[in-house]
Amino acid sequence: MWTVKTKDGRTVTLRFLVCEDKKGILEFFASMSTKALEWANPPYTDEVVDRWISNLENMMALVAVHDKRIVGLAMISKGTRDRRKGVGDLAMYLHQDFQNAGLGAAMLSRLLNLAEKEGLHRIGLHVIADNKIAIHLYEKFGFTREGILKESYFGQDQRYHDELVMGLVLSNS
Repeated sequence: MWTVKTKDGRTVTLRFLVCEDKKGILEFFASMSTKALEWANPPYTDEVVDRWISNLENMMALVAVHDKRIVGLAMISKGTRDRRKGVGDLAMYLHQDFQNAGLGAAMLSRLLNLAEKEGLHRIGLHVIADNKIAIHLYEKFGFTREGILKESYFGQDQRYHDELVMGLVLSNS
C-alpha cells in the first residue's frame, strides 16, 4: 500500500485490486457522473468486473481508496500470447471528485514503476482524441502518439470521435 496526498490535501491510499473489491468497483462506476464516463466504454456490469477480477494474474491493477470507497482504478493488462510477451495495455478511471487533483499522475507513476520492475517492455493505450486532460497526462509520462483510428468511437453525443493510439517503451528493455 502507498499513501498519496492530493493537491487539495486529501489522503488517498493506493493498493492492488483484490477479488473482494468487486462490490466497491461496481459502486465506484455507479457513482461516476456522465461527464466522468464521457470517454469510457460502459456499461461496467457484474460480468465486466468479474472478467477483470478473474484475470488478476495477467494484470497489474491498482485501486485508489478514500474514506473506505474506491475513487480510482488503473490497470495494465499484460499480453498472454508469445507474440505479446512484455506488452501491456493501460486503462485508467478516476472519480469526478478526484480529477485534476494529482491522483491520476500518482496512480500512473506507481503503475509504470511496477511495470518496469516486472520487466514489461511496452505499454500501449487508446484514448479518445477529445480527452485532452488524459492525453496531457500520458504525454507528461512519455507516451507518444502512434496513430489515429478515425471516427472509431461512438460518443454519448451520438457522434463519432477519433481515437489516438499511444505507447511507451520502458527504459529497461
